[in-house]
Amino acid sequence: MSGDRGKRERHNARMGRKKAIIDGRIAAAREERGVLVINTGNGKGKSTAAFGLIARALGHGMKVAVIQFVKGRTDTGEESFFRRIAETVPGYLSWHVSGEGFTWETQDGSRDAAAAQTAWQLARSYLADPGTGLVVLDEMTYAFKYGWLDLAQVLDAVAARPTMQHVVVTGRGAPGALIEAADTVTEMSPVKHAFKTGVKAMPGVEF
Repeated sequence: MSGDRGKRERHNARMGRKKAIIDGRIAAAREERGVLVINTGNGKGKSTAAFGLIARALGHGMKVAVIQFVKGRTDTGEESFFRRIAETVPGYLSWHVSGEGFTWETQDGSRDAAAAQTAWQLARSYLADPGTGLVVLDEMTYAFKYGWLDLAQVLDAVAARPTMQHVVVTGRGAPGALIEAADTVTEMSPVKHAFKTGVKAMPGVEF
């Protein structure tokens, strides 16, 4: 019993110290403004994490805009689900599938570049709208990799957005300047993936 009591006391002391540290950090975080979030890396889950934020933002009554830069398919589970949500609560979610599909499928750089420019014009309209609380720029990093968009121009527009607007950018290989400008950056690292063992992309998990 004495050993168990000592363990509980040590645990409680550690948790007390941890709580004091966390409470101090919470008290020090006084600034309220929109944040720029980057989900990058070679692992799965970058867009999925962004879609989770969409649900969170909608739950807080925020208006959300999604612009997909590379993805061209319109049969994904997340789009189908959120479109049903949008029908239930009109005016709160705008979803744009603006890509032409994977570059190795299109094999047409000029068409891909034109699609990216069209997507960016859509994005700019939302980035200038104070009524839009969250803008998700899905797979946007590829537009920088292939030179379809000017990074400096995009960073200027993001920096000039309404004060309380949040922006999420997803995609592999986020450029250094974008990471430097971001408030929160998460890098997804792959450990295992079913596709490499011959498992097909499964609905509900991959799309």
